Amino acid sequence: MLNFACLIAQLILQPAPTALFLLLALANLICFIYQLKEVRAYTRLAKPEVMHYQGPDNQRTLSLLTSNVLTPNRRADLLLEQIHRHAPDVVLTLESDAWWEQQLSILENEWNYRYTVKIPLDNLYGMHLYSRLPLKNVEIRHWVTEDIPSIVAQLQLHSGEWIHLYCLHPMPPSPTEADTSTDRDAELLLVGKEIAKHDHSVLVFGDLNDVAWSYTSRLFQQISGLLDPRKGRGMFNTFHARYPLCRWPLDHIFHSSDFMMSDIKVLSDIGSDHFPVYGKFQFAPAAESLQEKEAPEAEDVQEAKEKIAEAEPIKEVVKEKYNHEADKHS
Repeated sequence: MLNFACLIAQLILQPAPTALFLLLALANLICFIYQLKEVRAYTRLAKPEVMHYQGPDNQRTLSLLTSNVLTPNRRADLLLEQIHRHAPDVVLTLESDAWWEQQLSILENEWNYRYTVKIPLDNLYGMHLYSRLPLKNVEIRHWVTEDIPSIVAQLQLHSGEWIHLYCLHPMPPSPTEADTSTDRDAELLLVGKEIAKHDHSVLVFGDLNDVAWSYTSRLFQQISGLLDPRKGRGMFNTFHARYPLCRWPLDHIFHSSDFMMSDIKVLSDIGSDHFPVYGKFQFAPAAESLQEKEAPEAEDVQEAKEKIAEAEPIKEVVKEKYNHEADKHS
């Protein structure tokens, strides 16, 4: 969009073309075409990667809401309003500290989110998981950096079937966080490798601090075999909430090919720099043979290994068993 805007500005501001003008215009045009090619999969010009489930909700239906709340944000009421309105089975908050934990206590005390995983932190990497459905084998993982957690767990659907969840918030590349994307890339690819190894029914969601069409996101999909329900439907931009003309998708939901999509949407402003994302999915093992997942090439696997090695991840991924309060209700 910026390339296209620059191209239009050039045409307006310099009516008498010069060699330099033509060169810059050509460069902008090439960049615009390249970017359009990159994001085409996230428009209605492309075929959806995930089939749309249009039947009624049943025991295999699962809904979730994920939201980066922004630690200093104090509009918990706006997030609670969205949770109340959409009534998801699972809620994940990111950047949530002890204050947010207190504000969200109504979820477990009054709204029947009996199964919880709470990691209140003041370093912008706090994480809270609330579920109305049973959880087991809950682990708090530290893939690359000891002060950046993630959650891995199994969740029981209403049907009694168990699926796997990965809740992620890797470090973004930025002057205030990390100079490069190395750690973020390594965390995503380590998760992708683990998913590919076990071939479980799985949902991966959270703020991945990367756009959906980036090389690393595509590599993650190839390595893990997961699908993206946004492909063929739209970008579903979630960041930055304050700048309408400068937004991109940082908050994601990926899933294995035995899920179909019922609904996915970006929700309204909650005072954060991110918008929440809501998704509803249908567990449908029969769909696995109908939904194509992109297999990695040998060079993709090698590239993933190199990216992981470059980050020097924790050699033995730190895993903490989490004895959440809901165990006593099981």
